[in-house]
Amino acid sequence: MSEKQHEETESTELLQTSEAWNGTPYEAWPAGKPQLSVMKMRIPPHSSLPWHSHPMPNIAYVLSGELTVEDKESGKTHTVIAGEALNESTGDIHRGYTTDQAAELVIFYAGVEGMPLSEPLPGEPAEF
Repeated sequence: MSEKQHEETESTELLQTSEAWNGTPYEAWPAGKPQLSVMKMRIPPHSSLPWHSHPMPNIAYVLSGELTVEDKESGKTHTVIAGEALNESTGDIHRGYTTDQAAELVIFYAGVEGMPLSEPLPGEPAEF
């Protein structure tokens, strides 16, 4: 009689932070009844999202490709690739864009009921 070999569970912390990629601290959670949301997004090559902000903390995990995030006020950019997580900013106007590769993301939002996940800059279309 032979025993089956079992693989051990592995875990890797991808990101733990109290501030966004651009250094903006997360000050407080939104007030209200908590609501978690998870979204999958695909951004084609050579595309950019409209300028927008988020009213709640969120983290994006890059499944494939590469995404660059740009802060409108400072012009600062940050690029994440497949297998990395991005700690998005709250309140700061920003956008994401791709170059030669599409980007596929899973985004986790920690908001409250009735709160939009994304708010466009006036004059810009909605992010999704």
